[in-house]
Amino acid sequence: MREVVLDTETTGLSPKTSRVVEIGCVELVNAIPTGREFHTYLRPDDDYMPAEAFAIHGISQEFLQDKPLFADVVSELLAFLDGARLVAHNADFDIGFLNAELARLELPPLAGEVVDTVRLARRKFPGAAANLNALCERFGIDISGRETHGALLDANLLVEVYLELSGGRQPGLGISVRQTAAAGPVVRRKRREPRPHAAGDAELAAHRAFLKELSSPVWDW
Repeated sequence: MREVVLDTETTGLSPKTSRVVEIGCVELVNAIPTGREFHTYLRPDDDYMPAEAFAIHGISQEFLQDKPLFADVVSELLAFLDGARLVAHNADFDIGFLNAELARLELPPLAGEVVDTVRLARRKFPGAAANLNALCERFGIDISGRETHGALLDANLLVEVYLELSGGRQPGLGISVRQTAAAGPVVRRKRREPRPHAAGDAELAAHRAFLKELSSPVWDW
């Protein structure tokens, strides 16, 4: 199974009025990262970065001046996403923004299955915090380098969170490395020589006596 874990950074919260300024994607095949990634910064048409958005991701208007427009990278992005199940944290936000960018170019929205890791987390840990930082802390994932949000950084963190939510590195078995370690110490048994199974003299004599008591046994027919 091919999946793409993705994240976006934007200039605001509404896809109608805000724009995508960073996209990060990480490819998984059979729940294993392949090393293939798609990452780009994007220059919004209006060249405007609100202070509230800058405080979250640290991407400045000046930094984006020489970056491509969404139209410049859309073909490469769609090729990377093609045929994959998409995984995102609060997927409605990221997929909604990408679909809004596609609509501006009169392109169809993203199709196919989408997995929302927020919903997975809330189903698995009802009542607990489901943001990315909280889930990383729950699973012991290092977030020391996450001073601000970053699409590729967060996509890579989400890969680890997603694998944990899906049952660890062995999703088919539903057993993670952490769960296995918590099950207890490994017991190593010493090898013993096989016990003899041949009948003894007393057993053979008892068997012969038993056969004499049988009348018309089936093997004499």
